[in-house]
This record gives sequence, structure tokens and C-alpha cells, in this order.
Amino acid sequence: MHSTKHPIAIEDNVATFQLTSFHYGQPGSGKKVYIQASLHADEVPAMLVAHFLRQELDRLEAEGRIRGEIILVPAANPIGLSQTIHGTPFGRYDLSTGVNFNRAYKHVAQDLKLSLEGKLGQDAEKNVALIREHARSSLAEWAPSTAGGVLKKALLSMAIDADIMLDLHCDNESVLHMYAGEPLAEAAQPLAALMGAHAVLLARESGGEPFDEACSRLWWDLAEHFGPEVAIPPACVAITVELRGENDVRYDLAQPDAQALLQYLARAGVLDIPVEPLPQAICKPTPLDAVEPLAAPHSGVLVFLKKLGDRVQADETVAEIVNPVTGKVTPVKPTRAGVFFASTSHRHLLRGTHVCKIAGETGYRTGSLLSQ
Repeated sequence: MHSTKHPIAIEDNVATFQLTSFHYGQPGSGKKVYIQASLHADEVPAMLVAHFLRQELDRLEAEGRIRGEIILVPAANPIGLSQTIHGTPFGRYDLSTGVNFNRAYKHVAQDLKLSLEGKLGQDAEKNVALIREHARSSLAEWAPSTAGGVLKKALLSMAIDADIMLDLHCDNESVLHMYAGEPLAEAAQPLAALMGAHAVLLARESGGEPFDEACSRLWWDLAEHFGPEVAIPPACVAITVELRGENDVRYDLAQPDAQALLQYLARAGVLDIPVEPLPQAICKPTPLDAVEPLAAPHSGVLVFLKKLGDRVQADETVAEIVNPVTGKVTPVKPTRAGVFFASTSHRHLLRGTHVCKIAGETGYRTGSLLSQ
């Protein structure tokens, strides 16, 4: 293993940041895996999972059990980790620009549609290698103007040519769930089963250019652009894993999560460790555009009547909003059946504030599908 320090902001007389990545195995000896934790820097559970991953990868490399290349970034957002507002961590948005740290990544497919014209054929393996070469070149030409942009370029440059990309996050309060591209539904299922995911949410394009889609969507965008006469597989299995809620920072959760991730890599042939039987999956993949976000109808105290992970029916009360001054009590109900998988951690809300999300089965939403 070797570590690399990536300078993010190094000007004199201002705050400086550096990003650290840990590199295992040998490039070109097998599949390339990229794993990063806590891109939203106030989503702490992922960093603890990365801690256990690093311990195991150190041991496995010493034993000669890594059959490819693995890059681990255990704290993916040094800028966000430095941000606090009145003592409260604030790692979701870049305070200097207001931009979400998991949005606005370069979608290199736009460049590659031009640079690859007339250069691809029916040999999928050769196409994949050429596309990755051009993707790296496209990123090399990206010239961000802010420290946040430099961070995004550094992260994406390590991941853009990966066979497997795992982006570890968490929600405000939630059960474990995952996001992936629609063409990756089958590839994501073993990880969902291993980690006990309660929802696997699929989209071809979710909006906002998040990190996982910067790695994976280029493949089906290029396949659609060049048509069936060119062989372009979905060559990057990019999955965002939401490790429950922000306060679920526990050894008894993080250690099994790390083991599940290692089992997934073993099944992919990257690690030479015993492969355990695949558990029964809790859920089947459902469309991201079938997720129904519910909001507070007026201000008041939020009281949940259902537990995270419960399946609820259309028009069934999930929570109530209690106004302590007027005495008004209003139920919060979904219009569609689904799994109650995520919620706010706040218990006094203003009108229109996010309450929770229900993962339905039939898509109905359009536009940007991710919370901001």
C-alpha cells in the first residue's frame, strides 16, 4: 500500500487543504475499484466504515490477496470537514460557492461524443479501454476555478476509469439504501443483499451531475449516442450507499458494513477471500422517480407513527404535525404505497419542510430527482 497526498488549496495566506488516498494492489493486474467515504463531510458513518476497510485491506495486501487495484479515500472532503457554523458541522455544501459537494461533476460524455467519433467498433474490450483513455484526457483538461472544483477533479480523476465505484454516504435518518444507474440493477443486487438494503433506487439520470453518475452514466450515454453498431457495455458499476442515518456511528454497524463491502469485492474477483453465501435480499430495485417526498403541511412538532423500514399504504398516516399553540394536528400521508426509508432528524418543522421519503414502485416524478 502507498498513500498519496493531493493538494487542494495551497495558496499562501489562506486556508490550505489536502486530500489523502490509499492505494492497494497493482494497476492493470485486474479490476480497478474506487471507494470514497463522506463526500458530504458531515455524514460521518462512512468514515468509520472506511477505517475498518483500511485495516482489512492492509492485512489482505500483506497476505497477497488483492487481485487488482483498490483506491480508498477514507475522508473525501477535507474542505467540508473544516466547515462549521456556530459549532455545527456543515459539510454538505461548499460555503464559498453554495454548491453541493455531490453535484456539478464534469460529465465527460459530451467531450467523448466528439473525440471518439469514428474510433469505436464491435470489440467491447478495446472500446472500454479507449473510452477510459479519452475520459482521463477529458478530465485532465477540466480547469476548475475554485478549491471545491479542484477537489471534485481530484476525486473524479481517480474514479473515472474504475470498474467498480462505491460512494459511501448516509442520510439524515434512514435505513440502509442505495442509488445506482438503471442499467446497473443486476450488478447492484448482490451488494444490496449483502448490506441489507431496504431500497435500491434506480435512474438513468437523476439530475445535478452527482459523483456516481459522473463515473457510470457516460457509458450508457455513449452507447445511446453511437448506437447498436458499436459495442459499449456499462463498464463502471457505480453505486452510492447510504449507511443509515447521521447518528448511526457505531462499531457494531460499521464492522459488518465493511465486511459486506469486502464480500462484494470478493464476488467481483478483486479479493482472494472465502465467498460467503448471499443473504436473501430485503428489497427489489425500484425507480428513483417513484420516491415520494413528504413535507410538513404547517409548522409544528413532528411525531412519527411509523418506523423506518416499514411498508406503508397509500393514504396511511406516517406521521403527524402537532401545532402546540393552536392545537391543530395534521396527518402526513403518502399518495402511493411504498417503503418508509428516510426522514428528517428534526422534530419541530416549518411549513414545507421535508418530513420523509417513501420508495414506491411506479415512477411519476420528473426533473431533478435528488434532494438538494
